[in-house]
Amino acid sequence: MTNQTLTLDDRLYRYLLDHSVKEATVLRALRQETAQHPMAQMQIAPEQGQLMALLVQLLGAKKTLDVGVFTGYSALVVALALPPDGQVVACDVSAEYTAIAQRYWQQAGVAHKIGLNLAPAADTLAQLIAAGQTNSFDFAFIDADKSSYPTYYEQALRLVRPGGLIAIDNVLWSGRVADPATQDNRTNAIRAFNAALYQDDRIVLSLVPIADGLTLALKK
Repeated sequence: MTNQTLTLDDRLYRYLLDHSVKEATVLRALRQETAQHPMAQMQIAPEQGQLMALLVQLLGAKKTLDVGVFTGYSALVVALALPPDGQVVACDVSAEYTAIAQRYWQQAGVAHKIGLNLAPAADTLAQLIAAGQTNSFDFAFIDADKSSYPTYYEQALRLVRPGGLIAIDNVLWSGRVADPATQDNRTNAIRAFNAALYQDDRIVLSLVPIADGLTLALKK
């Protein structure tokens, strides 16, 4: 037996999906359509979405943030896990990508739970802070431009309540963060971000090796 996280080959990954993921039909349809998209690599993995839904339910969340919508899977999986009066504040700059998202939100019957803000996410989050919504969100998911992760994180930390959770995607960056030979700007930005969160005593931290790496930061 090993005490290290398993490296999943294709056969073991399929086993994981077959014995864990119970994906709603509408989520599967959205994921399959997105797989044909030129930017399909931006889609979160189904097991990651299911974990996020579980965390939202454990938190008893009603008010959440989705920073980086793309085709809407993360907002949809969270909205489906929220109670009838739950709310997702969704941030993205692409009308093209989010048009796909809105079609599936409508199909799933949760469009009324999701408020889409087509503007730079930092601006939307700043407006929420200015409107007095600090410490009022239960959960935030960040999956947008990597160079802005520190900004989104600091804003989300203000908006999430004590005991609330921030989840940040792509923190293992296909393993490039651990390769000293890789020195491009985005990889270095994620390295610096990961190092800063490791030293942040405002949170309880866990970097989970699911999909492309998911950091969970519980606000103290």
